Amino acid sequence: MERNNRSTKLLIGLGAVLAVLLGKLFYVQIINEKYKIDADNNSMTREVIYPPRGVIYDRNGVLLVGNRICYDIMVTPREVTEFDTLALAQALDTTADFVRERMEYYHNYRSRIGWQTLTFIKQVDAETYLRFAEQQYMFPGFKSQARGVREYPFNAGGNLLGYISEVNSEFLEDHPDYRPGDYYGRTGLEAAREDDLRGKTGWHIYLRDSRGRQKSPFKGGEYDVEAVPGKDITTTIDAYLQSYGQQLMNGKKGSVVAIEPSTGEILAMVSSPGIDVSVLADFGKHYSELSQNKHKPLYNRTVSASYPPGSVFKLVNGLVGLQDGVLKPNMYYPCSAGYVYTSSGKKLGCHFHRSPLNMEDAVMMSCNGYFCYVLRTILENPAYNSTEDAYNHWREMVMSFGFGNKLGSDFPSELSGNIPSADFYNKRYRKGHWRFPTIVSLSIGQGEILTTPLQIANLAAIMANRGYYYIPHVVKASERIQIDPKYYEKQYTKVDTLHFPAMVHGMWKAVNQFGDGATATVAYVPGLDICGKTGTAQNPHGKDNSVFICFAPKDDPKIAVAAYIENAGFGASWACPIASLMIEKYLRGEVSEGRKDLEARVMRTKLINQ
Repeated sequence: MERNNRSTKLLIGLGAVLAVLLGKLFYVQIINEKYKIDADNNSMTREVIYPPRGVIYDRNGVLLVGNRICYDIMVTPREVTEFDTLALAQALDTTADFVRERMEYYHNYRSRIGWQTLTFIKQVDAETYLRFAEQQYMFPGFKSQARGVREYPFNAGGNLLGYISEVNSEFLEDHPDYRPGDYYGRTGLEAAREDDLRGKTGWHIYLRDSRGRQKSPFKGGEYDVEAVPGKDITTTIDAYLQSYGQQLMNGKKGSVVAIEPSTGEILAMVSSPGIDVSVLADFGKHYSELSQNKHKPLYNRTVSASYPPGSVFKLVNGLVGLQDGVLKPNMYYPCSAGYVYTSSGKKLGCHFHRSPLNMEDAVMMSCNGYFCYVLRTILENPAYNSTEDAYNHWREMVMSFGFGNKLGSDFPSELSGNIPSADFYNKRYRKGHWRFPTIVSLSIGQGEILTTPLQIANLAAIMANRGYYYIPHVVKASERIQIDPKYYEKQYTKVDTLHFPAMVHGMWKAVNQFGDGATATVAYVPGLDICGKTGTAQNPHGKDNSVFICFAPKDDPKIAVAAYIENAGFGASWACPIASLMIEKYLRGEVSEGRKDLEARVMRTKLINQ
């Protein structure tokens, strides 16, 4: 009896397993169409429809990136019969050897390929497509497929716009919603807004007959999917200002960034030397040449380069001193060709000028000695128990200006720069063994301070706004595009707005007060009330870097600009004229007659050999 019970239970168990298997088989074969329309199903063929990628406009509707139609030549190896190799090669403007090599590859991997349709040649032009279309009947298994490729009607710079490339196996592992043959934004705006620009791929599914020939749509097209075009993007960029900046920076290494202070919208973002838009549509062919260029044109200096800010950083130190109450605008400090910071007579040098100076004139003349006194009073403030405590406070204030962290821009590859921590100095010099003289170079934006050109431009916007900024960004909100709400929020520094006017007036004097040692009078444009600050940043790898920030007009500013030119010497030599020309071009649409010679000199001067 016990044996019969065990047999009965075994039979019931086997029956249950069999019922489950039959149920799953019924579901797969009868109910669930998903398995029937799998891409590798031998009885069906899937014809992919690639969506047009969204186009990119500037802030005024100028088309920066569009699409044009090209054609891929596709092949389904299982459908190929004998054909004239030379005739196909001539029709596709290729060689017979190429055709033979591809067909040999398909034969060697025929089991793996199955009934898949593969790309035989990518992106043939319209003339080649028409020649092939006339003869396509001679080549069973071959067909053409339309797809869009990028075109660039306006030269707004490849580093800004970025390029697209075909997905590879590594990318597909991390992005399962893409398929082989898809393209994605690799750099620049193309990468930043990939999710919006890409659209959604569609397809038609057809049945095959017993000989593998394509027949009618599967279930009358019920499982076809329409392609969804990508969304169009409107940027904050002014195309003509961007192009003008590129002309000014031709033959120079560095960056120019322009921001609208009242919104944080980036008006221009020039990295030089950069990628010309003429190579973007077929970037793969040019990648090796560009990657081996000693001037690194693939490197977007506007957000990915870290530099010492130089004397433009004096503005920040002065504002922190004002906020702490250790500096007053009417305080005078002496400068005798520099500041002696050790008992042994070590001096941080300065150019010759009258002395002593008050704060506004120290900004106007970019006096190193004055701002050494300022940082010393900040770090030796009796309100703090130690230099380290005072330094931590100083660092917190400085970082509120957007330094030492990523600003949070919507542009990819942004670096944070560096405002060194007290721990850094504790490890280098031992805790309690460093004082103001140890880090005196921070007074003038040197030492371990590193900033990006975008952060320096943001400082210009902060000065224009008298104490706050909007996070810089390159995409505008539109009907189909949303941007992060953080781009509408004012980011206040930890310095009260009441301390900014005196510092701004010093910047105004630097440009507009002639005959009194002002460092930036080359930027003067009658009627524009440009406010600026020069910087000369020491460079351990060669000649000093030339730096200049400015904004205009002084009241109700419309544009803030930072120019950072590597190995170009004093701030007034190249950065100052370039930034001021950008402002004049933007506000007036053209450069005045009195500055045409300056413009021509900037454009014809090459500081690097390209």
